[in-house]
Amino acid sequence: MPSPFHLAIPVDDLEVCSRFYIDVLGCETGRSDSQWIDLNLFGHQLVLHVDPNHLTTKHHNEVDGKSVPIPHFGVLLEWKTFENFAQHLKSKDVEFVIEPYLRFEGLPGEQMTMFFYDPAGNALEFKSFKNQDQIFAT
Repeated sequence: MPSPFHLAIPVDDLEVCSRFYIDVLGCETGRSDSQWIDLNLFGHQLVLHVDPNHLTTKHHNEVDGKSVPIPHFGVLLEWKTFENFAQHLKSKDVEFVIEPYLRFEGLPGEQMTMFFYDPAGNALEFKSFKNQDQIFAT
């Protein structure tokens, strides 16, 4: 696995958002205080920082005939992990912006992907490549 990334994102309600990342996405907690919390997101460090003025204007871009929210972030998962995680999210009644599906089928970069928002309006994408050599395919 490559080195873990570190990403800090704004949230308007630390309690609500941390519950989402812990209870729904399955993140483990690290250090925290009243204004931020460190989370383990599939081995990566995600930090939620309180910004009570956090307002998100939702932007989208067309990709493969779908309206993809931007900006967004997420993790590339192993194929089976992606399938299990998608089922887990469905069991938690996560509202998808784009339901899990196979994108670019039969083309370079073929991948499974899904998009949803956290309670603060941050867009997340999780994806998987059956062939890891296709991650940067052209």
